[in-house]
Amino acid sequence: MKLAPSLHRVGNDYVNSYLVDTPDGITVVDAGIPGQWADLTRELDDMGRSLDDIRGVVLTHGDTDHLGYAERLRHDHGVPVYVHELDAGRARREPHQPNGKAGKVRLGATAGFLWYGARHGAFRVPGVAEVTTFTDGATLDLPGSPRVVWVPGHTPGSVVLHVPEVDAVFVGDTMTTRNVLTGVTGPAAAPFTLHPDEALASLDKLSGLTATWVLPGHGAPWNRGLAEALDRIRAAAT
Repeated sequence: MKLAPSLHRVGNDYVNSYLVDTPDGITVVDAGIPGQWADLTRELDDMGRSLDDIRGVVLTHGDTDHLGYAERLRHDHGVPVYVHELDAGRARREPHQPNGKAGKVRLGATAGFLWYGARHGAFRVPGVAEVTTFTDGATLDLPGSPRVVWVPGHTPGSVVLHVPEVDAVFVGDTMTTRNVLTGVTGPAAAPFTLHPDEALASLDKLSGLTATWVLPGHGAPWNRGLAEALDRIRAAAT
């Protein structure tokens, strides 16, 4: 789905990934789940692009529902995969601290998420055998020049990627616009967060950023600005 010039979404409100399309090639942000490979190739076809135009995959963190087709791109097409150094082990599927608590659950919403995930390979996600790591504040040498803002809490190596060229921040699970376990929509803290208080405090690091598009790993794209999204999350927390 084309969101704006040079900005595309792959997937749906259950699981998202994104494409930043520039004359220098494409940056993929997150890689969803394996069965969304067909969504990726279809979106590239609609753009008049191909897998050969992808220059890199950047992971907002190392959870399995963001790794999806990353290893396939790396192994089969030579696309490098980037992740914060503190989540490199997660991305490789090495033993790590389990995810945080689920929180509230509504049966219908949770069943829909699990059913979609099961049909699209969410429980058979390969680790990324080789990753390129980065740290806080890095500007990656990839199309769109994503700038890394480290926002620990959901996982130790969670990041937000700021890409002014497309007026967007890619927030991964730092926030969500659809809770996959309850179906509740709108900007909010994400479930399965390891350290909720730390995740909330990390949002302060985003206050100086300006972006119209706020693009989560789960839920609809938000185009009413980062500032309003942050205000809503903080208000809910209090």
